[in-house]
Formats: sequence, C-alpha cells, structure tokens
Amino acid sequence: MKKFTGNERKGSVFVEIMVVVVIIILFVTLRVSAAPYNGQRRHVTVVNIMVLENTLNHYYKDNGFYPSTEQGLEALTRPTSNMQAENHDERIYIIKIPPDAWGNPFIYRRHGEKGPIDIISCGPDGIEGTEDDITNHNKNTISLP
Repeated sequence: MKKFTGNERKGSVFVEIMVVVVIIILFVTLRVSAAPYNGQRRHVTVVNIMVLENTLNHYYKDNGFYPSTEQGLEALTRPTSNMQAENHDERIYIIKIPPDAWGNPFIYRRHGEKGPIDIISCGPDGIEGTEDDITNHNKNTISLP
C-alpha cells in the first residue's frame, strides 16, 4: 500500500477546492443569467396586457360594452351570437389571444356592463392572488428592463 507524502495530499486538496470553486461559480452564473430572462418575461407579459387592454377599449368603443366574463377574451377573436347590443360590429379585433410569457392564459373579468375590467397574468408561479401576479391595474408600477 502506497502512503501519501505531504506534497501529494496538498495537490489533492487543491484540486478538490478548485472543483468546489468552479461549481459555485457555475451556480452563481446560472442564477445571475436567469434574472434578466425573468425580467424579459415580465416585460413581454406587461406588453401583452397593454395590447389586450387597448384591443378591449376598441371593442368597447365599437359596441358600447366590454365582453362579458363568460365570453372572455375569446370575444375579440370571433363574433359571438349572444351579443348584448344591436349595434355590435362583427369584426375580429385580434387574430389570437397570446398567453402570458410563462405559457398560461390570461384571466379576464368584467365588473358590470361598462367595466372596469381585469386582465390578469398569474406570473411565474401560475397561481392567482400571489405577489408575482401582473394585472392591467399594476402594470405601471412594474419596473421594465
């Protein structure tokens, strides 16, 4: 059996320390590089909410009301037969409703015939009512990259 001399053991410890340092650097690098990506997702979601809100305002201008909660955002993509006003313009306002940047559908609610309306992204956790939600009411307080 071979015995280690002092120099061989020191070299082995140095290699072990270097491996740990490299692993720590990798974790820090991955964590730092993920932060801007999440910020970009928030930015995309805020822009999508602004587009949907603008489109809903055009719908309101043309029809005198917002789509009902039951009709949802889908009312923007195709005319529906249960419109509430005679002057409903049967045009398509948007080709496709985009999901939020995490792939989840937006939640839409109308409170009363004239609004207000809610457009909600549940954020990265996908759960409504948590701190990371983005809505048309709080989008202006979000810092965009």
